[in-house]
Amino acid sequence: MSNLVMPRRTGSKRPTRAAEAGPRGWALVLKIVLMALVDAFGVFLAMSFAANDRYLVAGVIALVLIVINVIYFRTGYLAAKYIIPGLIFLLVFQVFVIAYTFYVSFTNYGYGHNIEKSEAIEIIQINSIDRVPGSDAYPISVLRGGPDLYLLATTPEGSALLGSSNTELAPVSTAEFKAGKAVAVPGYETLTMAELLRNQVEVTAIEVPLGANPAEGYLKTANGLKAYIYTSTMEYDSGIDAMVDTATGQIYRDNGDGNFQSAEGDELVPGWKVVVGFANYATALGVTGQPDIIGVFAWTLAFAVLSVFLSFSAGLALALLFNHPRMKGKRIYRIIMILPYAFPVFLSGLIWSGMLNQQYGFINEVLLGGAQVPWLQDPWLARMTVVLVSVWFGAPYFFLVCTGALQAIPEDVQQAAQVDGVSLWQLFRHIRLPLLLVAVSPLLIASFAFSFNDFSTIFMLSGGGPANPTSPIGAGATDILITVVYKLAFLPGSKDYGLASAFAVVIFLFITAMSIVLFRRTKSLEDVY
Repeated sequence: MSNLVMPRRTGSKRPTRAAEAGPRGWALVLKIVLMALVDAFGVFLAMSFAANDRYLVAGVIALVLIVINVIYFRTGYLAAKYIIPGLIFLLVFQVFVIAYTFYVSFTNYGYGHNIEKSEAIEIIQINSIDRVPGSDAYPISVLRGGPDLYLLATTPEGSALLGSSNTELAPVSTAEFKAGKAVAVPGYETLTMAELLRNQVEVTAIEVPLGANPAEGYLKTANGLKAYIYTSTMEYDSGIDAMVDTATGQIYRDNGDGNFQSAEGDELVPGWKVVVGFANYATALGVTGQPDIIGVFAWTLAFAVLSVFLSFSAGLALALLFNHPRMKGKRIYRIIMILPYAFPVFLSGLIWSGMLNQQYGFINEVLLGGAQVPWLQDPWLARMTVVLVSVWFGAPYFFLVCTGALQAIPEDVQQAAQVDGVSLWQLFRHIRLPLLLVAVSPLLIASFAFSFNDFSTIFMLSGGGPANPTSPIGAGATDILITVVYKLAFLPGSKDYGLASAFAVVIFLFITAMSIVLFRRTKSLEDVY
């Protein structure tokens, strides 16, 4: 018997991972240039935050730069090279924005409260300056140096001092004198009398600080010929944390809400930004006894539900009609149907606003023979109008969606049902609609979230009106939460960013909760298949 030679079994070798090839030539040069730009921008941001005492943010930016350079200049980390850009944009434009909105919602940040306390103290002192009784008169010449105007003052002792609103008053040894008055400095242009008259407003607005501390006073002129020392009548007493009016003796204490306030209730402006806790949320949720906020919320919910339901119903009805096999000219009808969806909403809103005008609108003048129907002036009629116009905007979208969903329903399923003798209503209710909702329900939820924040339709059509002068938040009859946020944050005289951010957070949390609930409920539709 011959000996059988068995082949030697060698250990299995796993395929080795191919080494990542680094860029070469022009690709390497381009990579270095792009990374240099990123590093330069990052260093600039870090230095800017550090200069404003935001060392934590500056440190985070520096750390991110180091990580980016390690990932892109070392071989390997291939997955991270693709993930890092998207992750950075996600953190900057999504996570940071949401987190910062949450932070602002707990503050009084807004008009009159957008600076720090130290800055507010300085501005209050600047705004309350008055001439010092018995102040020496300083003969002056007005000079121009670059974009700024300077005061060249001659002291009673005969020396020259130079300064502007942006630079402290300081001695200048190179001044030229004429008849004992300093009149010129090399490198500066001395204004003539005619130039003084032409620039009288700018000249009288010059306030030259005598030192780094605003309490030391300022040098001001009323005519460009002589200047006097002015000091602030407000002094900050750090011992009692209060502003003291030296002229009247009135004391303004920190009221804890970002203002100095007297015992009589008078407040000094500006104030400063402070954390106010849940005060903004109490206002946004109507806890502070403002029933119109509850009304705005109820109307917002009703508007979103009616808009989505009616738009979906109209779009589905039109899709069923134009999907009928006997319908002629389907393509032309479909093109006409999607025209409202093709035009920009803000432009269509303006057109509808003009057409619905009570005095000269096309609908009243032409279609109704000169009737004076207050489409956008009566509160309840305005609400009905904005809902119908939103349906006009939204129906074409659901028409397209429902048309595609209906065409995707298996034809044999429908034919089998018709063979069994079901009616058209039963075919629609038990077969077409359930199968349709499987595909459309996520879009319905997304449309509800969009309608809940449908700023363009409300703002361009009615502006939130008709107005309600008694509303403490300026909410009109058709205002939804998002338009109230806009009015609080951006209209002149309001600019309450803290309260607007609280409303935005409430909207965000409500939409998130509603979406979670609705998505869970729509899972039951998956059993259709």
